[in-house]
Amino acid sequence: MDVVIIGAGEVGTSIAASLAPDHEVVVVDIDPDRAEQLKFELDVLTIAGDGTAADVQTAANVGDADIVIACTDDGRTNLVGCGTAKTLGDGFTIARVKSTEYLRTWEESEGAFGVDFMVCTDLLAAENIVRVIGLPAAIDVDPFAGGLVQMAEFEITAASSVAGESVSEADRFESLTFAGIFRDDEMILPRGDTTIEPDDRTVMIGSPESVQAFATGVAPDATPGQAADIVIVGGSEIGYQTARLLEELELKPRIIEQDADRARWLAENLPDSVVMEHDATDTEFLTREHVDEADVVVSALRSDEKNLLVAVLAKRLGVDRVIAVVDSPDYVTVFEEIGIDIAINPRTVTAEEITRFTYESVAENIAVLENDQAEVLELELGEGCGLVGRPIADLVDSVDARFVIGAITRDHTLVTPRGDTVLEPGDHVILLVESSAVSDIVSMA
Repeated sequence: MDVVIIGAGEVGTSIAASLAPDHEVVVVDIDPDRAEQLKFELDVLTIAGDGTAADVQTAANVGDADIVIACTDDGRTNLVGCGTAKTLGDGFTIARVKSTEYLRTWEESEGAFGVDFMVCTDLLAAENIVRVIGLPAAIDVDPFAGGLVQMAEFEITAASSVAGESVSEADRFESLTFAGIFRDDEMILPRGDTTIEPDDRTVMIGSPESVQAFATGVAPDATPGQAADIVIVGGSEIGYQTARLLEELELKPRIIEQDADRARWLAENLPDSVVMEHDATDTEFLTREHVDEADVVVSALRSDEKNLLVAVLAKRLGVDRVIAVVDSPDYVTVFEEIGIDIAINPRTVTAEEITRFTYESVAENIAVLENDQAEVLELELGEGCGLVGRPIADLVDSVDARFVIGAITRDHTLVTPRGDTVLEPGDHVILLVESSAVSDIVSMA
């Protein structure tokens, strides 16, 4: 497949790195030095120039491209880039934007801006935050099969009810599969006798109800209800969208915003939220407003440094769960190493969302885990597929790839996979695959 990527920033680089091994990739960036650097780092063709210009896109062979991805940090540039691409060819165009206004316009008018698929970074990040809030102890949550299936990654603490148990002992939840365990940078495909240890990160795939039951078992006192106290620090677009989505779930978050005009706007547009105009780094204010008693604190300021300070203050005050928005992927590990529960990087979330569209049509959804060690894929199995007609146990033994089938949906009904389950054409299969084997598995479907 021929792919043209406009923008060699963190999002574009991540997408290019995922696609380069299996596709013909051309990257366009306005910075000649960056273009030259990427050419050698990823072994892709790069072109230095304005990605919105027709002559530059022509040089990148956009006219014959299957997919054109415009993912610079500027939404307008990406929209113009897609519009230009549509004048040169009929490739599938993907645009990254931050503003939900562009997203609403695109949703209301099919093909607006010359964009076939639009990814709104801030909204995606907010949706990720809300999913994580809804599952205690979860550090990553993704829906599959139209919401019939959830994938969630949990960090197991010494106090967790499953710590020290074998997988067979811990597997007391209906419609749930222990798909993978990450331990000390190693991916383990769990067996019944595999012991779950403190500090493990377990990947669970199953029905939302079973995933929720597992989460509640791991952290029984942390599931948010209508009385939950959720504090959002920062009325940025991500902070606002997070509060709006929480209101849709009938939760009533509190928001701390220092800018008076922004605080007023938030109060007018979030009727079920309490907006406090103040500096969130003022520890006396935080104590006075009982932020230390909050169930969850989300730090969604526009600066990584300020988010780090607020997150550390919240943990020091005694908040159990702290979620921080981290703009730079390089800082995610730093946040986690100093004890922040969950660090969400909007660029990484965006790159994942875009990357899933670059797999062939059989791959309908994708989630990337643990610094690209593994991926969770949703595949629709067709007639003649190499995965159908055989029991799962036979497939696992015969396919030269490390994978676990976590869930199956058949005729919109969830089927919990077992060793003797036979896959059928039309099945939607959600499976965890070692990243190096993704292309092999996708080609079999």
